[in-house]
Order: sequence, then structure tokens, then C-alpha cells
Amino acid sequence: MSTNPKLVGEYQSPDENAAGLISEMLNALRYDGHVLDPDEVSGIVASFIPRGARVLDVGCGTGSLSRIVADVCHADVVGIEADPRRAARAGARGLTVRVGYFSHELIRELGSFDVVLFADVLEHLPNPQAMLLLARECLKSRGSVIVSVPNVAHWSVRVDLVRGRFLYQPCGIMDATHLRWFTAAAVRSLLASSGFNVTGYRATAGLTLADNVDRRPWRWLPINSRTRILRFTCRRWPTLFGTQHVLKAEMV
Repeated sequence: MSTNPKLVGEYQSPDENAAGLISEMLNALRYDGHVLDPDEVSGIVASFIPRGARVLDVGCGTGSLSRIVADVCHADVVGIEADPRRAARAGARGLTVRVGYFSHELIRELGSFDVVLFADVLEHLPNPQAMLLLARECLKSRGSVIVSVPNVAHWSVRVDLVRGRFLYQPCGIMDATHLRWFTAAAVRSLLASSGFNVTGYRATAGLTLADNVDRRPWRWLPINSRTRILRFTCRRWPTLFGTQHVLKAEMV
């Protein structure tokens, strides 16, 4: 994300990075509708946030995750979102949202936070470390970042690569707007090189991920059996079956 100040109408949505990679128009609200689930990003993120914390949600999207954090953790949440359509949806949820980019200027205006949240944001950035270093400037003493990123080593991606396929999609792990790709080791390395120590890690089950619903063998299973197996496998083999890596890290 650029840190240059711009007028609201000039902000470039990350969705524009998909140009030429897929034929269909992307739905700006395609990731709306988080629901609280202990094995998905909503429940894992909420479990990492102290009650009553002041949270900066960078790239808050439509605010469905921010709303859960605010309600479950009784947190004071401030969102930043570059896409005006998503920011408007977040504002309609009663959240405090700034349309724009994470920047030094915005930090001076907003003050310090207990937690800076990057929920499925870093993979959209050409320089994700710059955002992590910027987060350090607005964290309180013993503050932390919480990061979720798609797992490029998910079983579905591995199977496709063996078959010689690397197909961009409108959403999910292979979202065409992604610029960076992460394994568990890669995101840990990024956090360490940015001066953070990982203190918590979980992988998400991806119960609604198309690959976990429509592809064999999952599509042959009753939904209750599929859900139970996906919850178990993401906990037992997170680097293979986890859809997203979710980490909490404190400043060193």
C-alpha cells in the first residue's frame, strides 16, 4: 500500500491487481459475512485479542471481522480500508473506518494501539514488511500484531501444481489479487525479520473454501462428516490442510 496521501476518490482498490488474470469482474464485497467459528479466522483472531484492547484493523474490508472482534472482545476497533465500497459497508456496521492507506500521517492522527490486525492483507502488498515495520510505530509497549495469510501449501494447490496447473481464481487461496504467497515458515520468517516474536499460531479449517466443498473426495461426504474431518485435519496437519495461517506476534 502506498503511504502517499490521496483524495478519497483516487484510492486504488487492491482488486485492480487482478486485471488480465481472470475474465470475470470481481465482487468488491466477496469476503463479506464472517461468522464466529473457533476454527476459522474470526474465532482464532478473537482468541488472540485481550478483552478491552484498542485494535487497528488494517484493510478491514467490509468490517464483518472487525464487528466480531468489537463484540466478542469488547475491543475499541478502528478500521482502515482503501476500497470505498467496502469501507462504506464497514461504516454501516457501526464501525469507525478511515478510507485510505496505512501511513505515518494516519498513525500520528489515530495514536497508539494494543493490537494491529492484518487479516488477509499482507498477501496483497508488494512490500509486506514495510507494513509490519509501520505497525511497530503505533503499537503500545508489549503490543502485538495479528496476521492471517492464505496457505499456498494447501493440499489443493499442491495437487494442482503436480498436474502443472496454477490457476488464478476470483477468491480463496488463489485469489487473483494476491501478490505474495506464504507457507507457515515464510510468514514466520517475515515476522521475525520485522522484529516480531511469534507467540501464537493456528490454521483455519476453510469450511466454505470451494476446494474443500466441491472437489473430490469432499463433495462425496455429508456436510457434517466433511466439517468434522476438516476441523480435525487442519489441527492435526495445519501446513497441509490449513486454509490460512493465523499468527500473533509481539515486538522483540
